Amino acid sequence: MNLLIKCIPIIMTFSLLIIPTLLVAQNITSVTYENEKPIIFETQSGNKTDAYQGMFQVPENRANPKSRLIPIHYVRFPATGKTQGSPIVYLSGGPGGSGINTAKYRTRYQLFMDLREAGDVIALDQRGTGASRIVPRCVSSHKLPMAETISADKLSAIYRDAGKECIGFWQSEGVDVFGYNTLESARDLEDLRKHLRAKKITLWGISYGTHLALASLKVIESSIDKLILASAEGLNQTVKLPARTDDYFDRVQAAINTQPKVAKQFPDIKSLMRQVHHQLEKEPLKVKASKDNGLKSDLLFQKTHLQMITSGMIADPTNISYLLALYRSLDQRDDSVLQKVLKFGYFNDDVLSFDVMSFSMDVASGITDNRLSEVNQQAKQALLGDFLNFPMPHLNRLVEGIDLGDSFRERPVSDIPTLLLSGTLDGRTYIESQIEATQGLSRLTKVTVLNAGHNLFMASPQVTQVIQRFLKNEKVETQVIDVPLPSFELDNSSN
Repeated sequence: MNLLIKCIPIIMTFSLLIIPTLLVAQNITSVTYENEKPIIFETQSGNKTDAYQGMFQVPENRANPKSRLIPIHYVRFPATGKTQGSPIVYLSGGPGGSGINTAKYRTRYQLFMDLREAGDVIALDQRGTGASRIVPRCVSSHKLPMAETISADKLSAIYRDAGKECIGFWQSEGVDVFGYNTLESARDLEDLRKHLRAKKITLWGISYGTHLALASLKVIESSIDKLILASAEGLNQTVKLPARTDDYFDRVQAAINTQPKVAKQFPDIKSLMRQVHHQLEKEPLKVKASKDNGLKSDLLFQKTHLQMITSGMIADPTNISYLLALYRSLDQRDDSVLQKVLKFGYFNDDVLSFDVMSFSMDVASGITDNRLSEVNQQAKQALLGDFLNFPMPHLNRLVEGIDLGDSFRERPVSDIPTLLLSGTLDGRTYIESQIEATQGLSRLTKVTVLNAGHNLFMASPQVTQVIQRFLKNEKVETQVIDVPLPSFELDNSSN
């Protein structure tokens, strides 16, 4: 099916058809734009609302005059307020997340609805994601060895070989891999603005979505009204500093120490982690890993495996109790908790595979040589090595010409009004790094969400209230939002 889509010639146009439409459910008169149609938008939990499903087309690679066109899909929720501001475009994280699917989540849907007071809210599927994805996933011929020890160098080599193979595969399918980068996505936002006939747009992003928003300041600044950044990732922060991951565990320990029962069990989690890592280096654990088809395969569980799993679990404090249970059981050479974790599909001996968007976006954003040297040096002693953003930086500059260069990675400088929301227990985009990423923004409002993690939007109703005030051009008095810590006590089933 994807092959057929690629072969159909598409005519791009940004002309506008304005058709008055009455949205009965909200009693709102709105307009529709070209390639839009009214829909009943339904969430995963059964909530329904009137909305519009739309699409426009962009070149896959604007640097190539002969580039084919690719579709960008979105869902638009019309504004409900009396005073309507610029369209608010949601930029999902990942890279690779779907904005449309995010709006369907029970925990995010209400936020999309609440922000409609300030203007149309656009759930965007960025190029190569969700409904905008037309490029086939690459399934390489490379596998990671499951039942034997593997060095970091060999692991890196396997991923690089798989990456090169996938680049070749996509090119053979007629895909321009050089078009899947953050600057092209930023220019897609400009085409979206034109499609909506809006003077300016407001960018509302989380994680990688903030990376895209910050990059947009460099190419379409005059088209941006405001920025809302949550869990910000700077333009030279695709690869995180391992030492800051260690600092994060100090903050976790401080949080644990506020819960006396847990603090007694885990007085020094960093020492426990090092101890378990050392044990696994000395003597890996032989276990059975579950596959999607229900079968099990032999797995020689090593330090690198645990570092990968841990890196995937530390985004939010809600996972800390599971992490504590995992390390405590492994310290006792008990694999019962590990078996539960492995059921989520870790290390099921499938071949390595990639989606072009998430693969190329990260590789193109890359890392400066100085930062890469710093990462490599810190990784030698850091608890999780360089696995927080695995397989980056192992895929760094895999293909000549795909990297956007150091000028891309320089911090943006802008006076666009910006709201930055940061969680103190964010285990992916650390609060110090977020402050650094936004240093060039002169009209920056910073709000710290105590005890919140990476996915902080629904941590407190105050988060929504702060965003609403910011969108209405009201002064944001709140500097700190205090969120209760979850209990870190171990579930009996995890003991």
